[in-house]
Amino acid sequence: MKTSLKKQFPFLLMLLPGVFVLIINNYIPMIGVVMAFERYRFKDNFITSLLTSEFVGFQNFEFLFKTPNAATATFNTVFYNLIFIALGLIVPVMLAIALNEVKKKFLGKLYQSLIFLPYFLSWIVVSYLAYSFFSSERGFINTAILTPLGLDTINWYFEPKYWRVILIFFWLWKYTGYNMVVYLAAIAGIDGEYYEAASIDGATKWQSIIHITIPLLRPLMIILTLLAVGRIFNADFGLFYNVPKNMGTLYEVTDVIDTLVFRSLRNMNNVGMSSAAGLYQAVLGCITIFTVNLIVRKIDKDKALF
Repeated sequence: MKTSLKKQFPFLLMLLPGVFVLIINNYIPMIGVVMAFERYRFKDNFITSLLTSEFVGFQNFEFLFKTPNAATATFNTVFYNLIFIALGLIVPVMLAIALNEVKKKFLGKLYQSLIFLPYFLSWIVVSYLAYSFFSSERGFINTAILTPLGLDTINWYFEPKYWRVILIFFWLWKYTGYNMVVYLAAIAGIDGEYYEAASIDGATKWQSIIHITIPLLRPLMIILTLLAVGRIFNADFGLFYNVPKNMGTLYEVTDVIDTLVFRSLRNMNNVGMSSAAGLYQAVLGCITIFTVNLIVRKIDKDKALF
C-alpha cells in the first residue's frame, strides 16, 4: 500500500485543489438542509439563525405541496426535461455526424461556430429576441407575416397553447451547439482505420455511421443521458422565467418548480419552503439517477455511470 501511495502521490496532490473546492462548494453548504425543517428567521448570522430558528418538521413540505400550482409545476418540470433529454440526445448526434462528413474544413468550422453561438447568449437576451418575434403590437410574426397575409394576429403572451413548442424550440436552439461539440469531439477520436476497413469491405457511408460511429458513441450518449436524468426535477430557470416574461396567463404551461419557488420566496419571503423545494428536487433527482443507473448496470455493466 505504501508503494502504491508513493506512486500515486503526485496525482493525489493534483487532485487536492479540486477536492478542496468540492468540499467548500458542495458539502459544507449541505448544513443548510436543516432550513427545510425550520421556520427560518435571520438573527445576527447564518449559524446562529440556523440554531435558533423554530423546528417545524415537515410543515414546509406540506405547505409546498398544498400550493395550488405545485402539481402543475412538477408535471411541467418532468415533461419538459423528458423532451429535452430525448431531443438533446438525438439532434446533437445527428448534427455532429453531419458536420463530421463536411469535407471542407472552413465550412465545417463555420457551421459549427454558427450553431454553437447561441449558447453564449444569456436568457435575458434570448427573451428580448423572442419578444421581437411574438410581441402582439410590433412582433415580426404578427406585423410581417400574419397581417400581410390577411390573417388574424395572435396575442402570443396570452395564448398558453403555443408556448410548449416555443420553449422547446428556444432550448434546442440555445443548447444544441454545446451538446453537438461534445459528440463531435468524440467522433474525432474514433480511429480512422475502422472506416477504412469498412470501405474496403464495401460498406456505404450510411452503413459506416450505423455500425461504427453510433456504437462507438453509445457509451458517451448513455453517460450524458444519465447525468441529464439526474436533473429531471430541476428546470432551466432563465428559460421558463425570462422567455415567457413571467406572464401569469402562461403559468399552466411555463410554470416549473424553480419559478414556483422563486415567486413564493419573493412574494412571501419563506426561506423554509424554498429550502424544502430544493431538498425535494435533490432527493428525487438522486433517487432517479440511482434507479436509472441500476437499470443500465443490469443491461450492460460497462456502460453504467458508477
